[in-house]
Amino acid sequence: MGQRGSAVWSAPLFLWRAKMKRLLMLLLISCLVLFACRGQGPLVYNVNKSAELKEYESELAAESLYAESVSQQSIEESRRAESEAAAQEALIWKKKKVSKKKVLVKGIYLTDNTAGSGRMDEIISHMDQTELNAVVIDIKNDHGRIASQLDAPLAKELGATVNTISDLPGLLSKLHEHGIYAIARLVTFRDPYLGGVKPEWMNQKADGSVFRDNSGMSWVNPYKREYWEYIAQIADACADSGFDEIQFDYVRFCTEKGMNEVVYSEEDTQGLDKTKIITEFVQFISDRMAKKNVFMSADVFGTIIGSYVDTISVGQDYSLMATCVDYMCPMIYPSHYGNGNFGIAYPDMEPYKTIRGALAASRKDLQLDYSQGQYQASIRPWLQGFTASYLQHYINYGPQQIRQQIQAVYDSGYEEWLIWNAANNYDWNAFRSKEEGKREEESVAASQKAEEESRDAALLPSGSSGKESSSSP
Repeated sequence: MGQRGSAVWSAPLFLWRAKMKRLLMLLLISCLVLFACRGQGPLVYNVNKSAELKEYESELAAESLYAESVSQQSIEESRRAESEAAAQEALIWKKKKVSKKKVLVKGIYLTDNTAGSGRMDEIISHMDQTELNAVVIDIKNDHGRIASQLDAPLAKELGATVNTISDLPGLLSKLHEHGIYAIARLVTFRDPYLGGVKPEWMNQKADGSVFRDNSGMSWVNPYKREYWEYIAQIADACADSGFDEIQFDYVRFCTEKGMNEVVYSEEDTQGLDKTKIITEFVQFISDRMAKKNVFMSADVFGTIIGSYVDTISVGQDYSLMATCVDYMCPMIYPSHYGNGNFGIAYPDMEPYKTIRGALAASRKDLQLDYSQGQYQASIRPWLQGFTASYLQHYINYGPQQIRQQIQAVYDSGYEEWLIWNAANNYDWNAFRSKEEGKREEESVAASQKAEEESRDAALLPSGSSGKESSSSP
């Protein structure tokens, strides 16, 4: 009985202990699982998905990928379009207009030394009595020096100013009072001064030394765009000072002996040949001058007209540059042409025929663009006002020879001209009086109008009509 009674009492205790043991085991297993998963990612549960669920999830993923793909494609297409637009804009660059009225220029060249001297009163007095109405003044001269204090930060920083013209505002004011059109001449890529202070901008040989031409002059590497800003600042300052026009000379590569030693890095050239980089520079400056609402002109070798060899040598494309500037000033000095040019045995001895030949070549070079209605600059040639006694076959250039050249300009269908004499020694007898010059100007204008109308009519198809072009070659 005692044993039977003892057994009844111990059964619940036995069950309770068994239950606690199972709970402890489950707790231990849970702890072990949690410990094993510690520091790892979330637990992944295997779920048996239905075929419909799997298909739905696949569709969602596909739609997400498609949307992402479309978005990326849209971004890429937008970027590509922007790139193509920029490239196209570069290809179809157009000159920006200057709102000022153009002047028919009849001018002479003056050095900065002359312009800053007492000779100016005498020169202005002579100009008052003649047809002359313009002067081209050195501001950045052949030595790379700046002739007056200008607001050009880089020029100041490099110490390029010599202040030959101490009162530029006063000079410009006086010129304008006398009705004289003022042109600032900037010698561009030939710069012996910078050769000493900025050798990294210059044409260099393979050993890193600065290349110098036969005269010991150093030349800026046209691919150095840092220099573009330097010359642009000077041009900006000239415009701000009151010049009516900025003229860029030596806008070309050096062509003298030894240039084969000059090295242009791929980093600088970026695949651009001489003609392309010179054209880009001219476009850059043209945009800059248009912002200042000031006219821009470029001096070019007369020999590049119609000559592919000379064009690729100096980098000046005559017809292309004519679409970039307000005035093209080809230097067509008879002394600069070799014997036999234009069928003339000794060009320097035939000033009229040589100028006619050069300007006929100019018109021919520009005719295609003109016939297609493309903008072109006014042509204003530089004429010879000096005697080239260094030639074997030459003549003295006095009033008669200068007048013959001017007449050749008119007979070629052009109205403007500039006379070059490096020493600024001009024979005033070569120029008409104000009254005579005015009558001649009217006669030339009437003759040119008739010639242009005849030429335009010849370009139009039979029976058609068209508007008169705003520019002519």
